[in-house]
Amino acid sequence: MATDRTSLKLNDERKTLFDKASEIVADGADDDPPRSDVIDAALTHLIESHENLEDVRDRYPPQTIKDCCNTSVLGLRYRTSIESKWR
Repeated sequence: MATDRTSLKLNDERKTLFDKASEIVADGADDDPPRSDVIDAALTHLIESHENLEDVRDRYPPQTIKDCCNTSVLGLRYRTSIESKWR
């Protein structure tokens, strides 16, 4: 039986990303949200961003969308030659 549990290996880069994300999720300078809350917020943002991109992809030119929503994380594929792959 497969489990939904996983362990995260925190190398320096991932620790830095968690620290930055925690600051965004925190409810103030003294708040230290659990990593599960930070992951939930990041996953929710990723899903919402993808849905938002899908909603506008037929209304605006691909270059406009790329210029406004460019990110190094989201995988974007358009019918033109603009393509940004997952890392």
